[in-house]
Amino acid sequence: MTKLRLKFVNAFRDRHGSVRHYFRRPGAKSAPLPGLPGSAAFMAAYQTALDTLSCSEIGASRTISGTFNALIVAYYKNTAFTDLAVATQNMRRAIIEGFRCEYGDRRATHLLRVHIDKLLAGKTPHAQKNWLKAIRPLMTFAVSVKMCAVNPTDGVTPSKARKSKGHMTWLEAEVAQYRKHHKIGTAARLALELLLNIAGRRQDAHALGRQHINKDGKLSWRPHKTARSTGKILTIRILPQLREALDAMPPSGELRFLLNHYGKPFASAAALGNKIADWCKAAGLKPVRCDDGKIRSYRAHGLRKAALRALAHSGCSGSEMMHVSGHSSLRQLQEYLDEVDQERQADAALDKLMAAEGKTATETYKPVAPNLQTSGQVVENKQPANDDGDPGWIRTSGPRLRRPVLYPAELRGRPAPWFTRAAPPWKGATWRA
Repeated sequence: MTKLRLKFVNAFRDRHGSVRHYFRRPGAKSAPLPGLPGSAAFMAAYQTALDTLSCSEIGASRTISGTFNALIVAYYKNTAFTDLAVATQNMRRAIIEGFRCEYGDRRATHLLRVHIDKLLAGKTPHAQKNWLKAIRPLMTFAVSVKMCAVNPTDGVTPSKARKSKGHMTWLEAEVAQYRKHHKIGTAARLALELLLNIAGRRQDAHALGRQHINKDGKLSWRPHKTARSTGKILTIRILPQLREALDAMPPSGELRFLLNHYGKPFASAAALGNKIADWCKAAGLKPVRCDDGKIRSYRAHGLRKAALRALAHSGCSGSEMMHVSGHSSLRQLQEYLDEVDQERQADAALDKLMAAEGKTATETYKPVAPNLQTSGQVVENKQPANDDGDPGWIRTSGPRLRRPVLYPAELRGRPAPWFTRAAPPWKGATWRA
């Protein structure tokens, strides 16, 4: 027997045992369909329901035009929001929804600069920055759809945050301690070698797998963070440490390199990051109190910084580092280059200081003249005349000045000036012009 399947038709048996049919489209009212499916009455009622019962948006009747509720609903459907990365959408949606809960019924055109300043007053510098990242595009969209005359967030800047080093950078001691605890053949060791090899983010380590090894045996992939902006592809050689870790892993039918203890890929990059934090604790890597007073633990992003630091100390240029890490500008890598330059410049300065101290210790002092001037005497040290006829200069030294004094040689027949004598002229000394 042929069954008639119609869209949006729901059939059920009522308490009397009779079969009833209803037209139920999501977001629209239900309508009964008389008769049996396929009959003239049934098909006429079904066609009428398709034409008249249109789908209405849930909550549309409760949304007042011109309010932030209406603005946010329209913004979520616009490409200004839908073209963003999923992670960026989630972060901004959380901030927008918090703003909507408090001010959703207010008119968007009533939001002024003074209100923005008050909303930012109680937030930390980083919270202010994230809040403006979410609200500023929303108000820009409001201006484009004529819901606001001007954007009240224009010209608003967050408070300057204290400079922070961010995630802890792994040094050679921490990497050696981690390797000592997590042996070759474990997912923990593979995660370390993979992140150090590619100098990548945890999103990239979570996504990489066998399908990203090209015919030349190199890793080739498009970084997650720049997939929408630049879309560039990175191709990096597999180092011996990573090759050894990959070969030691047990065979698996999964495409990704890093698997959880169930033999399946991690649910998300955040789940992988949390697992790496657990592996660090198991290896004995304890949290560290930093210069800014904050206590930080070793995380996956610290391995990216460790790889960049190793590249900088190996003599790599900023351009070479960019082609490994995928950074879009040298400004982001300047921190690592400055660290290397500071260390080299400091070593060079101290080498010069040590050389100067050694030279001073081995040399003996040689006086300029064989005799020292005594009270009322002038010691002459004649020098040959210059080519231009200059009679040259003589050098005198007096105990009162304790340093050489130069004056023309033609004055040698005259008595020494008063400031080279034992007593000044007003104390009984004779002065001749």
